[in-house]
Amino acid sequence: MSREEVLKLAALSRLRLTDDEVEKLRSELSSIIDYVKQLDSVDTKSLEPTYQVTGLKNVMRQDTIHDYGYQPAELLKNAPAFENGQFKVKRILE
Repeated sequence: MSREEVLKLAALSRLRLTDDEVEKLRSELSSIIDYVKQLDSVDTKSLEPTYQVTGLKNVMRQDTIHDYGYQPAELLKNAPAFENGQFKVKRILE
């Protein structure tokens, strides 16, 4: 990767780089690009896609209704304010 390419990437990323940083990134980015080229050359046509790696089929739990023995009207009696069967609170978003 050339110095000019690194500077162009830095400008697009709105980064200010020193000369030492440009040289370090030039070397590191070149290594990354070489590695990606190496991966690109691997034949993966006979491999199945890996959609997930845990082996779990369904991680959802069953919905259950818990009845704690209270009626909504009983709970609303303790509220400082309620309206239409719901707790009334101060608006936090405008």
